[in-house]
Amino acid sequence: MRSHLTRRLGLTAVLALFLAVFGLAPAASAAEPAPPAALTFSTDAATTTPGGTVNLSVTLTNNNSYDIWFVYQTIDPTWLTTQRPDLKYSFTGCSLAGPGGSTPCTGTGPANLGGNYGATVPPGQSRTVTLTLQVAADSGCNGNIGFYSYFYAEFSDSSSTSGGPVYTPETRVLCA
Repeated sequence: MRSHLTRRLGLTAVLALFLAVFGLAPAASAAEPAPPAALTFSTDAATTTPGGTVNLSVTLTNNNSYDIWFVYQTIDPTWLTTQRPDLKYSFTGCSLAGPGGSTPCTGTGPANLGGNYGATVPPGQSRTVTLTLQVAADSGCNGNIGFYSYFYAEFSDSSSTSGGPVYTPETRVLCA
């Protein structure tokens, strides 16, 4: 007489073989593919003092096999930044680093940065917009200034992608 355990093991083995033969068994997953477009942020300094500046660079990378034709991007302060009314800052400059060198942006500030990336972004290439963050001389200190961004991009094959929130590194405003 066979035990119940032997029957269960046999049934489990037959079921596993069936799933493996017909491709229904869980497969080892490969790394996720890169998104069609991606944003990355960097700063040239982690800290500043009241009256100082920090350059915030925003890089848009085209991971798709088609040109990026259009980008809409917002940049807004994080919730914690808005909770410190004593922190005073503004964007005072903007430049686009492109194949022909650096050119001034149009429309600086926490608005639509998308138009600042230039005409098209070919597959595999990036564009970097650098915003100058000016901390007011009468700003409070010992607080962090940070931003987040959402973006929407359209490609030459009529597809689109969106992403976010993407967070900037925080800049600490130190007392002198």
